[in-house]
Amino acid sequence: MFGLPDLSSISLTIMIPMIMAIGAIFLALQAVMGLFSTAQTQRIVNQRLQFKERFESTSEAMVELRKSRGLDEFGNFAMPLEWFNQLVVRSGLPYQPARWFAMSGGAGLLAGFVYLKMVGGLLTTFGIAFGIFALAPIIALKMIAGKRMKKLAQQLPDAMQIACRSLEAGHPVATAIALVAREMPDPIGTEFGMAADEVSYGMSLTNAVQRMAERAGDPDIELFAATVRLQEKTGGNLTELLKALASTIRERQTMRLKVRAASSEGRTSAMILTAAPFIVMLAIHLLRPEFYGDVIGKPLVRNSFAGLFVWMFIGNMVMRKMINFKM
Repeated sequence: MFGLPDLSSISLTIMIPMIMAIGAIFLALQAVMGLFSTAQTQRIVNQRLQFKERFESTSEAMVELRKSRGLDEFGNFAMPLEWFNQLVVRSGLPYQPARWFAMSGGAGLLAGFVYLKMVGGLLTTFGIAFGIFALAPIIALKMIAGKRMKKLAQQLPDAMQIACRSLEAGHPVATAIALVAREMPDPIGTEFGMAADEVSYGMSLTNAVQRMAERAGDPDIELFAATVRLQEKTGGNLTELLKALASTIRERQTMRLKVRAASSEGRTSAMILTAAPFIVMLAIHLLRPEFYGDVIGKPLVRNSFAGLFVWMFIGNMVMRKMINFKM
């Protein structure tokens, strides 16, 4: 008679390789996540340095960096439409107008095709397609620029703390700005880096910081530039001024967060009111296609749909004005 195998030895034989396999998978995932995290951090921190790696001199890299942001070789706004030029610069995106308008043209054609198939009417379809083609780049740039300005404001107090420590160590102001450019990630690292490069090539510190404020478009950056200008004209302890300014900016950001929390209900209501008609229309079209299908070809219904979109746009602008508080 053969005896029964030892269950404890079998279970240990199975469990130990399973535990080792799970541990190996966990370590592999950690290693992959660490590589991606390191690569992302390296890319963010060294984004401005990519231009210096591709060119022999810092001067050439500085000129190319300006051109990639929509500026001329001297760092001035180069486009005829200054408001659009400011929007491009403040977005931080590489200036690629052909790509932007190609994407907006594709989005306009797609939206026009969907409207033509579902509703019909060549005039309204052309209006929707042209509107998206013309407004999509501006809306996208405004959204990206707004997020970038918000991130700049969040990073500014930490940048000023680094500058204060550098000044307390006895470094000049230009060196403190260059230190911020090396230590801080984008977007504030690139902005301070461009200012540091301009100071290195002969521009005064006041003008370089003022240009940084114009590129950033954030009121907190403008406060920093005004503080540097004031200290240069009247003298005083710049370190103490920057410390007080950092504290003031943190308090302003806290107040903005409180205002945003207070207006969150209005923003949620606006999103629901905007999305509800489209969701209901889609549900009705899927459940009962004949509900709109029998009358969709009539001119009155097509014009009503066009008027509906215009009225919804006006309503969204009114709701945005009601919940958009500025400090």
